[in-house]
Parts: sequence; C-alpha cells; structure tokens
Amino acid sequence: MLVHFTKMHGTGNDFLVLDLVSQNVPLTPKIISALANRHTGIGFDQLLAAEPPTNPEADFFYRIYNADGSEAEQCGNGARCLAKFVHDKQLTPKRQLTFQCINGLISAELMPDNKFKINMGEPDFSPEKIPFKTSTQEDLYSLGKPPNNLAEATTDIEFLPVSMGNPHAVIQVASVSDIPIEAIGAWLSTHPVFPEGANVGFMEIEHPGQIQLRVYERGVGETLACGTGACAAVAVAQHRQLVSSDVEVSMLGGKIAVQWAGPNHDLFQIGPAKKVYDGRIKL
Repeated sequence: MLVHFTKMHGTGNDFLVLDLVSQNVPLTPKIISALANRHTGIGFDQLLAAEPPTNPEADFFYRIYNADGSEAEQCGNGARCLAKFVHDKQLTPKRQLTFQCINGLISAELMPDNKFKINMGEPDFSPEKIPFKTSTQEDLYSLGKPPNNLAEATTDIEFLPVSMGNPHAVIQVASVSDIPIEAIGAWLSTHPVFPEGANVGFMEIEHPGQIQLRVYERGVGETLACGTGACAAVAVAQHRQLVSSDVEVSMLGGKIAVQWAGPNHDLFQIGPAKKVYDGRIKL
C-alpha cells in the first residue's frame, strides 16, 4: 500500500506525521521501527498520527509512537506539529483545537506569529501518577551512584520526577556540556523505580528566566528537543523556587517558552512547528 506522510520538526525534534482520518495504515512496532531507521527508512524521533476522536469534546485523537514502536502518552513538540499539520492539510479550519490523547485532553492554539501555544495541563508530582516507586514523597531523590560502567558519574545522581502526561526525571547540573547524557539517561530511564520508563532531563539554570536543557527520551535516546521535557524541567525548577513563572528553555534544536503560574494552574508551552516535506512510501 502507498502511504502519504509529512516530515516535520519542532525545534529539531523530528516527526513523521500521518493523516489517519482519510487513510488507513496498519501501524505495528515492526513497521514503525523500520520507518524510523535513519539509514534505510525515513528517520524520525516519533511518529504522530491524527485519528478521528472517540471523545466528542475533541477534534482529533492524537497518537504518538516512539522510534522503537512503543506508544507514548504525550509529546509537546509533537502537539505543535500536529496542530500545524491538521491546519495545513485543511482537516479543520479551527485555530483553537482540542486533542484527545491516551491519557486525557490537551488544547492547542495557533498564535498570530505562527507559533503554537499548547496547554499541557498541571504538572503532577504524585509518585503514583508519574508512576514512580517510592515509600515517601521527597523534594529530591537519589538512587546512589550509577553502575561502575558510568565512570564519568562520580557523585550520586539527584533528581525529581514529575508527570507532564508522561513520566520525567529532571536532574539539575552545573553544565549540560559536561554530562554523559546517553549513559546516565539510559540507566535512569529504565530503572525499576520507573515501571513505565522515564524521559531524563539534564537542566542547567542560567538565571530565573533562562535554562539550558538536554533530554534523553525513553525509546529514542537523546533528541535535539523535547517539549514535555522542557515543561517538566520548568515545573521542577519552579517547584524548587529556582525560576520565574515565564522561562525560555534552550535546547540543542532551538528554544521554546514555558509559562507556569504554579500549583493549581495549567502549564503552557509556546514554540514553532516546521514542515520539512511531504512524501509517499510503499509499505
């Protein structure tokens, strides 16, 4: 079968985007991982799909698949790209959209400057909601020093987990340039304390309105950007009273703005979405 797709990216976090409203594609982990291969396939961090919603309050069902074929609960950069995709493909004339995800609803708004504002909901630090295995809720957690094969990590790794609709562990570091991202990320992302895995963020605070961030995404590895990772980092930093309510997050692929007024308020992320090309591939 011939499948029509669009390649997109949000600050370097790249996606294959499918319209599953007007075409039917059998997405299996084997097919997804083959398409994700950057040497023999199309190549992407995640595959995004727009499907008809099952919730009458939603405009589309928003599905996210990692490069290994596993399904993810949420993707902030992807939400911006999907909003642009359905608007560009004239699947809807609306500039304010509601997406149904596997764990709830999020809203997206096309701004006058062609950036997209996504309501990510309220960050959740409850261990059972992340999910994160712990006997007591703390402001910081440590699992001790990583295994011996991570010789670069000479001190205990301290982190704070949070859910942005998907699980995150945020580590504050002195410099994002001097950290073995892949090694520590792979270790913590798959640690038994995270029964569903976790995205691991490495956060360097420059000042209360600016942070640097690198993210190891579960099922993918380090990516050029992670929208929910940026939201998680700001949520953790503000929870610890280290940043303001409006923060610019700089990642390898670019910058997004994150706004959070604190507990009992929703968190918003604002950033670009770019189309790279339209294509067809035979499965």
